Amino acid sequence: MDDRIIDPSALSREPHVEPEDAKETQEVKAQQALLNDVDPSLTDADQVAQALNVDPRTGLSSDEAKRRLDKFGPNELASAPPVPKWKKFLQQFQDPLVYLLLAATAISLVAWIIEKVNAAPGAEGEALPFDSIVIVLILIVNAILGYMQEAKAEEAVNALSEMTAPTSNVLRNGRVERINTTDIVPGDILVLGEGDTVPADGRLLAAASLRIAEASLTGESVPVGKKPATLDSAKALGDRANMVFNGTSVTQGTGRAIVTGTGMNTQVGKIADLLQSTEDEATPLQKEMNHVSKILGIAVCIIAVVVLLALAVLEGFHSVHDVIDSLLLAVSLAVAAVPEGLAAILTVVLALGVQRMAAHHAIVKKLHSVETLGSASVICSDKTGTLTRNEMTVERVVVPSGEVELTGTGYAPEGDMVSIDGSAVPENVVNEVLATLGAGTLANDGELRAGEKPGTWEIVGDPTEVSLVVAARKTHADKKFAHFDRVAEIPFTSERKRMSVITRNATDAGKLTVFAKGAPDVLLSYCDRIYVNGAIRKLTEGDRQDILDTVERLSREAYRTLGEAFRPLETDSLAQIPGIRTNSAGEISDISEQAEAIEAHLVWCGMVGIIDPPRTEVRDAVAEAHRAGIRTVMITGDHPLTAARIASDLGIIAKDGKALTGDELDAMDEAQLDKATSEVSVYARVAPEHKLKIVESLQRQGNIAAMTGDGVNDAPAVKSADIGVAMGITGTEVTKQSAKMILADDNFSTIVAAVREGRGIFDNIRKFLRYLLSSNVGEVFTVFFGVVFAGWLGIKNPESVGVTVPLLATQLLWINLLTDAAPALAMGVDPMTEDVMNRKPRKLTDRVIDGAMWGDIVYIGIIMAAVTLIGMDMHLTGGLFTDRSVDAMGHDAQMVEARTMGFTILVFAQLFNAIASRSHLQSAFVGLFSNKWLWGAIGLSIVLQLLVIYVPFLNTAFGTTPLPPMAWLECIGLAFFVLVASEIRKIFLRMRAKK
Repeated sequence: MDDRIIDPSALSREPHVEPEDAKETQEVKAQQALLNDVDPSLTDADQVAQALNVDPRTGLSSDEAKRRLDKFGPNELASAPPVPKWKKFLQQFQDPLVYLLLAATAISLVAWIIEKVNAAPGAEGEALPFDSIVIVLILIVNAILGYMQEAKAEEAVNALSEMTAPTSNVLRNGRVERINTTDIVPGDILVLGEGDTVPADGRLLAAASLRIAEASLTGESVPVGKKPATLDSAKALGDRANMVFNGTSVTQGTGRAIVTGTGMNTQVGKIADLLQSTEDEATPLQKEMNHVSKILGIAVCIIAVVVLLALAVLEGFHSVHDVIDSLLLAVSLAVAAVPEGLAAILTVVLALGVQRMAAHHAIVKKLHSVETLGSASVICSDKTGTLTRNEMTVERVVVPSGEVELTGTGYAPEGDMVSIDGSAVPENVVNEVLATLGAGTLANDGELRAGEKPGTWEIVGDPTEVSLVVAARKTHADKKFAHFDRVAEIPFTSERKRMSVITRNATDAGKLTVFAKGAPDVLLSYCDRIYVNGAIRKLTEGDRQDILDTVERLSREAYRTLGEAFRPLETDSLAQIPGIRTNSAGEISDISEQAEAIEAHLVWCGMVGIIDPPRTEVRDAVAEAHRAGIRTVMITGDHPLTAARIASDLGIIAKDGKALTGDELDAMDEAQLDKATSEVSVYARVAPEHKLKIVESLQRQGNIAAMTGDGVNDAPAVKSADIGVAMGITGTEVTKQSAKMILADDNFSTIVAAVREGRGIFDNIRKFLRYLLSSNVGEVFTVFFGVVFAGWLGIKNPESVGVTVPLLATQLLWINLLTDAAPALAMGVDPMTEDVMNRKPRKLTDRVIDGAMWGDIVYIGIIMAAVTLIGMDMHLTGGLFTDRSVDAMGHDAQMVEARTMGFTILVFAQLFNAIASRSHLQSAFVGLFSNKWLWGAIGLSIVLQLLVIYVPFLNTAFGTTPLPPMAWLECIGLAFFVLVASEIRKIFLRMRAKK
């Protein structure tokens, strides 16, 4: 094929060959001409195909599509350019806390300069402003860690975006292929079906009952009917019935279109300019964290003001040094109060959690959805493919003269027709079975293909339809009816519950025949004749009742039933079908809108019983959900008896449980509906709008509802649910876009596993919040009580005036750097506790940091401050627990050693606190070594603390001194008391919980 694209504006002229080096330029001009210079809606479809150099019957070849993709670029709208890495790094410093620390740096630098200026001749002082240098270095390290954590989270989100990237059906290499929407190029043939999002602008080639919702582009609230006929004059965008547009969605029917514009060269692209980058709204969890940080900041400011006022009144400020020392005290309190890395750690923990979910086939589109997942109280699930295997197999065929069974399972077309009692199948029954399966495979859009590996099979389309194709191949009914060619179609919709096609019989002078399939009770209402023993006769009331009784019997046996019918039209012209409406020229406008004429007087030929066995793992998942206080609700379009049987097999309802139908739901007012949905767990014969009613009713009762969906009409219910879940295999693009989570395997058990993971992630968030906040509160209490009780503890030199802080700002920063990084992140991946699915769902109104956790935080903070100050007191003269061996040292030397002790005790106390904070009630010694990452983080923190104490230049920077071996016993012993105190509190809490 010549790979040039011809300029459509020259369609009326004789084509000429462009020079080789002008080919690519001409291609670009051709696409833009179709958007700007030439209106494809006014051009015949065949001429558009010729202009874009594509055969509508086979589509583009893979090589040609790749070449066009390289030339035209991906099919996506331009977006704001990505933020450069250097700017992302600088954004780490755009934080009020960082500004506060920079102020501390300036104050410390001013203090060092004043001391240098006022120092007596020959007096020794700091050669460099080490405090200022250390604060700046720690800020830089903290910014690097924040940048790396954000990069990790961004990488996880991008990976999820790729997993949920939209896909579309196109005709390439002569067959329908599903490709990423971004890979679509001008000239591709789009294959559109109900529920698809139109991926590019295109000129219709064919359409059957095609209706497209264009509200997002034109504002038209009602779906627009589409037809491929060339327009006679230029029309407004909303009136171009033979065009489809990027971003709109198919609500009904099928069609094929040739792509005329992609990316920014679509109608959406022309009005989009650039997609403005929008800031993500803060999640409830992030809002609460901001609230907590604000409360801590305000509390610290109040404490600092109270302390400074008290010092001013009681002692007064006698020099500039006193003022500077007081300001440094305020800075120390602020530094101690706020966990610097909290926001970054929260994002990373959520990102790692959703990555783990994705590995288990649950793709969460937004990080904050994890918060809602752990709170789910009701899971509303489709039956087919979610609770069952979605391996539809026709097992029974019931015809007027008898009933047969088809052997073989799954989609392999291997099996035989056998009678129920094992005897030979009579010839008249065989003929009726073949007629039934022939009708089913003709009124069908499914396709069965040989897989890439020998002996494997791939399906295209609805699994129920493919099961009919497989059954027809097993019995060779497909070959017997191969001479029927489809000429028109009235598609299946969830409202019609049936599908009909008009075919032309190539062996009977091209005469037309209607073939139909659908829900047996619905299809039977359109039948007035029946095919028996090779002849057609009138359908009696006795026949009708026998058929309905058979439907009930098969439904009780968990079969899904589909009826088949046909109608010989005795004409070769659509216009001559009785009742068909035509225009003044004798043409039929849209046959799919004339179902009442086509589907009248049908001939019933039989029904099939389709089995879709329940997934073996679902029963355990339903039981696990029940233990977790989560109710499972099954919603299906199947017969009530089939639904109740499968629901009872899965443990959703008791053996004698019943299903509520869509008609019964319609007859209820709001109060009756709420009462019903609070009691009933199985709904059958429901339409998509009933799903929305059920979800809204459950939400009115205070439930957090998860709702699965696959079809386009499921999108409103999926979007309204607290956790909308789309099917990754059978789901339409519209539903996937509406959902918060996508099941890559369409399995109900994956939803329960995702809820379990969501609860585990939320538990881990609470763990590291308990750890971080109690540790930071411990630092605040240490500084506050250390200043207030400085005289009693020996911290303050009796001979000096002004403020003496127990710990330096650089030491507090170092502690935060150690504890806010590795240990907190390690707690974010802590293994789930055994009871995670043995408790009721958390309400969204519950605080993340509740009263019980605040009790933990304050209690541990007080203990931490107490052991730290006691350790310092032991190394200071004039304290309560003074070790007399320090009397020979001067007060300055004592303070260096005491601060080193307090510094180290506080680090180890926080490490013991990390072990204790893994559970509010459970002993820390249960599963003590289950989190290897936490122990690795603890080991790393210890090594870094040893460096600060024993490396000389770090001694100078952090105001530390090497500690003797006995001091280490004191440090570890006092710090260990934090773990002991936590265990004592847990014992009392467990005892109270049992009562």
